[in-house]
Amino acid sequence: MNKAFSFFPGCSFHSTGISYAESTRYIAGCLDISLYEIKDWNCCGASAAPTVNDDLMYSLSTRNLALSEDQHPYLPVMTPCTGCYAALKRAEVKTKSDTSYRTRINNIIDMNYRGTVEVTSLLDALTDPEMIEEITKHLKLQLGGMKIACYYGCGQVRPQEITNAPNTENPLSMEQLLNAAGAECVDWNFKTECCGASNHVIRPKAARNATERIFHNAQINGAECIVTACPLCWMNLDMREEKINSEHKTNYHMPIYFFTELIALALGASPDQAGITRHFVPAEDLAMQKLGPLVPKEEPETEEEKKARKIREALARKAAKEKEKAEQATAKEVD
Repeated sequence: MNKAFSFFPGCSFHSTGISYAESTRYIAGCLDISLYEIKDWNCCGASAAPTVNDDLMYSLSTRNLALSEDQHPYLPVMTPCTGCYAALKRAEVKTKSDTSYRTRINNIIDMNYRGTVEVTSLLDALTDPEMIEEITKHLKLQLGGMKIACYYGCGQVRPQEITNAPNTENPLSMEQLLNAAGAECVDWNFKTECCGASNHVIRPKAARNATERIFHNAQINGAECIVTACPLCWMNLDMREEKINSEHKTNYHMPIYFFTELIALALGASPDQAGITRHFVPAEDLAMQKLGPLVPKEEPETEEEKKARKIREALARKAAKEKEKAEQATAKEVD
């Protein structure tokens, strides 16, 4: 496909979200997508900076945009992390719409960001209709009707004035991609609810209550697993499922996947290459049970084939009527 992005990995990509990294790079290799990592990038401050002040929040993100503008001019910045996407996108919009504030931030970071960078997320990049079509062409296996609850979390599509998401309550891009790979995505109510985020550190019980509701709603709507694009959501769901079962007297055994892990598997990755062997909740068995050979699609009927079919059907109807008349005539003779 030969697409290229200036790549902002974010902190989790090289740590808690390593399986996200492995599966993302596998997909990029399959589809000939070039990811040019921004050199000397810094944490975007997504989790903590907004609680300090706006200048810090925008300075951390804008510095990364300025680096990309210099290193990879004309390439969009793409990031896999939902929190990073929210922070970088917010900085993009603010520094484009408010030039005086951009000047202020440039003075703080001692750089000359010109406001030319466009920011996108890995999820948005891979669910572009052209990209879904390209992924479909490269599939080696299909997901065998795996029943999936697609979980976007609270930051992927909100606020709408920043993300330009077409629907902040019922986004469907992840479903479109996974359905194209043979999954069966369930309709459920908590796809954009908060998982508790960093409150799992400062208010753990309240945060686990929020996470439990996500598990419950996914389960009662028939999901076998939950799929996300957010490293923090993935960690909170995957790491805390056992504790939630203990506290709430529940019995959830629901793997949590990054959407890239399942797509990588469908593109031919091994469990290790896709990263699914690194999970807290065992994720390998369900995925390998569901993966299966591609079902060949029927070729669309040509005009000549359609015409021939209609002639055959007309002849068959005529023969049936003649047979019926002959049987009626025979019955009258017998009478």
